[in-house]
Amino acid sequence: MTSTIPSNNIKKRRKGLSLTKKKALQGWIFVLPFIIGIIFLYAPILVQSIRITFSDVSFANGQLTLNFVGFQNYVDIFNPTNPDKSFPVTLLDGVKDLILQIPAIVIFALFMAIILNQKMAGRTVFRAIFFLPVILSIGIIDSLDAQAGDALTGGNLSGSVDDGTGESEGIMSAMDLQSILGNIKLGTGLVEYVVKLVNDIFNIVSRSGVQMLIFLSGLQSISPAIYESCQIEGASAWETFWKITLPMISPMILVNFIYTVIDAFTSAENRVMNFIGMMSNQTNFKEETTAMYWVYILVVLLMIVVVGLLMKAFVFYQKRD
Repeated sequence: MTSTIPSNNIKKRRKGLSLTKKKALQGWIFVLPFIIGIIFLYAPILVQSIRITFSDVSFANGQLTLNFVGFQNYVDIFNPTNPDKSFPVTLLDGVKDLILQIPAIVIFALFMAIILNQKMAGRTVFRAIFFLPVILSIGIIDSLDAQAGDALTGGNLSGSVDDGTGESEGIMSAMDLQSILGNIKLGTGLVEYVVKLVNDIFNIVSRSGVQMLIFLSGLQSISPAIYESCQIEGASAWETFWKITLPMISPMILVNFIYTVIDAFTSAENRVMNFIGMMSNQTNFKEETTAMYWVYILVVLLMIVVVGLLMKAFVFYQKRD
């Protein structure tokens, strides 16, 4: 005797949400508080900030008055005759430094993630050690560390060495590197880039912890059966990295590049952020500094778009059936 399932029960089951839709719904529920906060808290502040950049601000009877002046504030911050003409120079120098620094952070994080993903004794301890600078750079811990470092080094926190003349040099200079490399012919631009990376090694290591964890999660999501197949086919470790590992974690590379761009451009040590903060502290209120912030935000958004477009052609998304 066979039992049959009523057709009504089958229809009820089909009407339920699929697993993909359930996950999507859970994601929207998770980000809903952030969306509400942005709409009702941050959006009005951003709109008011944009209005200020197009206005001449004055205070009268305890009230803020905005007089529309168009793009004059933006023209003033880029005007060579303006006393604040150093903003374009600072912006250009800051962007150049970050363009050189961001790939170094991502590459270092990927290199360390691959090493820490290997089977070895004390692997968890090494992971914690490399992530420790991220924890130490948060809030009051960073402030206490800066004060302690200032007391120990006399205000010289750049990792440079005072030669007794009052001027500080980095860990390595271009002349030192050229003498080490000897007769190897390298361009001056490459030498200067390597020197900057060496002198900024502490900053690179301390800001690569989050990226390292993201890469580790991507590496651990790759099925071991794929690597076993490569070994059976006789593929070398180098071929396996370029043909398997790198394409499989390419979405993580895109995520890390975007995260690093945002983190680097909004860091407290960023020279552009420090310059704008210094200019805003010189007066009680200055419309030009608000315009500087928005120009800087547009530069950050432009960098994110450029990174996304460049990485789009190399990102591989694995289809899961």
